[in-house]
Amino acid sequence: MLSLVRSHRIISWRGEIGSYSYQVHGAGCLFISDNGTEIDVDFAADGREIFDFWRLRCYGRSLPEPHDPTEQELRSAVESVKPLLVEVRPGWFSVAEAKASA
Repeated sequence: MLSLVRSHRIISWRGEIGSYSYQVHGAGCLFISDNGTEIDVDFAADGREIFDFWRLRCYGRSLPEPHDPTEQELRSAVESVKPLLVEVRPGWFSVAEAKASA
């Protein structure tokens, strides 16, 4: 996505996709739904979307019924869904790649 924005020809730094507006920033993108829910991700060098606990807390606070989890609650939640998530660097997570079935 970042390369598409930086080319200045494919997509702009800000815009709308369906019911979401987006704003590209630094190494990532902030998406905001029409109900105000925010999803902020960064992009790893290989293009994968990555997130940290701060971004998860921002998401929780932006929900129609806000939730402000502690870091321990977030860590427990991330641990509970492994191996669906992988820690790509300390404190940063991504969705695990699907394994090809034999």
